[in-house]
Amino acid sequence: MDSRRPPLAPAYRTLPEYVRHWAETTPDRRAFTFVDHPAPHSRGVHRTLTWRRLDLRVRALAARLAEEAGPGSRVALLCPQGTEYVTAFLAALAAGLVAVPLYPPGLPGQGDRLSAVLADARPAAVVTTSPVLEEVREVCAGAPVRIVVADQVPDDAAGTWRPGPPDETAIAYLQYTSGSTRTPAGVEIGHANVVANARQALTAYGADDRPVTCVGWLPLYHDMGLVLSVAAPAVRGLLSVLMDPVAFLHEPARWLRLLGAHPRALSAAPNFAYDYCASAVTDAQKTGLRLDGVAALINGSEPVRPATADRFHEAFAAQGLAADTHCPSYGLAEATVFVSAARPGEPLRRFALDRDALAAGKALPARPDDATAVLLAGCGTSAGQRVGIADPVSRAALAEGAVGEIWVRGPNVGRGYWHQPEQTRRVFGAALAGEAAGGGGWLRTGDLGTVLDGQLIVTGRLKDLIVVDGRNHYPQDVEATAQEAHPAVRRDRLAAFGVPGPDGERVVVVAERVRTASHTGIDVPELVRAVRAAVSARHGLRLADVVLVAPGTVPRTSSGKVSRARARARYLEGGYAAEGAR
Repeated sequence: MDSRRPPLAPAYRTLPEYVRHWAETTPDRRAFTFVDHPAPHSRGVHRTLTWRRLDLRVRALAARLAEEAGPGSRVALLCPQGTEYVTAFLAALAAGLVAVPLYPPGLPGQGDRLSAVLADARPAAVVTTSPVLEEVREVCAGAPVRIVVADQVPDDAAGTWRPGPPDETAIAYLQYTSGSTRTPAGVEIGHANVVANARQALTAYGADDRPVTCVGWLPLYHDMGLVLSVAAPAVRGLLSVLMDPVAFLHEPARWLRLLGAHPRALSAAPNFAYDYCASAVTDAQKTGLRLDGVAALINGSEPVRPATADRFHEAFAAQGLAADTHCPSYGLAEATVFVSAARPGEPLRRFALDRDALAAGKALPARPDDATAVLLAGCGTSAGQRVGIADPVSRAALAEGAVGEIWVRGPNVGRGYWHQPEQTRRVFGAALAGEAAGGGGWLRTGDLGTVLDGQLIVTGRLKDLIVVDGRNHYPQDVEATAQEAHPAVRRDRLAAFGVPGPDGERVVVVAERVRTASHTGIDVPELVRAVRAAVSARHGLRLADVVLVAPGTVPRTSSGKVSRARARARYLEGGYAAEGAR
């Protein structure tokens, strides 16, 4: 196994420049490995590109794309997870085109989103692969778009093609938001933005001066998967080992085996994945598994629960997993991805906060064993950028301990939203009240949080906040209480939201049942009573409705987060009436 430390690269301005550098200086080192799992319980087939081979494939595909689309045109990536996806993304950037990271048709629950993004981006070309070509042709039928099949482009297409002069100010790609609270919007990520954020992430997780292996199953169309599994390895010349998200969901032990097989593995997953591994990986699968070499495990994309980190470490401590590898982090597509991170090698920072004070906008300590305490994990400190907390109405900067909107400013913040000038000005061009002339340029994240002891603590989403009788309630807190109230409620697959009522906002919980039980096998009235009682006791909140639905019914975003906005819309439209039980 090649674990030699790669030499430092010069400070290039674009990712394709880094690829070319590593191809020239370390041509035979492994760059990207995709571990395919063609059979249900297969151990995986490894397909690897060296830096020399990657550079050749990037130039070949870039030359073909340059024939099909002019500079600045959009190129939609409709490839399955794998090395062809990596090649297609880097080739689009090398050709001076704007990549649009997407996914092949057929991803469950994402068909409407795919159509909406294609209509918004208006790509001149689409890159796909042979196995999904027919589905892509069907989706693109009637559209003025050229289809390029990546695995059918020969090596000799590269010829003598070379990229033009790099322009770090140009748009590299459109990262469409996951749409948890609104219609997906394309964030314009410049070449300089993604290079800056890759460097910030490498520094935050201790990978800028020590060799690591990036191991990931997050989809490459998602911001965290793209930066951690493609951009950061390209900047630092690291090996990136990929697997398909579906392969992880079918057998989560596959991810853990890859972590154990590579020295100083660095990986990321949302909160639910750590809970899933702790509950689903069997004792037999743990046999021979060694996790003592894991460098850092990033936990992001949804509220990070300390209890999840504890369960995960308890489940795999016997396999050598160190407790200080868990790194709660915060980020968003508008900032490329990474904003703030806990550093590996440091103990998890835990905060027990008074629920009533938090609802009133203050982060006051509470006893951890208090039934009304909210337990949150600190997301560390900012990674090469400024993070502030501001009042979302007055835009006044808030002191430590006050809850407000998280604002971000740094070289990683994107340029704005594609063809949405008003929204761009509102979100990307904010200024703090009283800020001196020449200030501004803050990104309004729409997320709520505070800073305590230097740690960023994310408390919720501004647009998801439920306000009843003038009191704020965080939906993720209500959801956490509801899922603990009855064993038939499926963890992390429920949505709490407010709906209009004659006397103000009413609160509804839509929850999936566990896969191991049918509706007829559950005492639904008893479940509803248990959820109502738990939420009433813990939050002082009366639920107007509790609906139990089938697994897979609560909508999720492309990154796997529950979409409360879509769940709310479906509820108001009566979409749960036929399948739900109360």
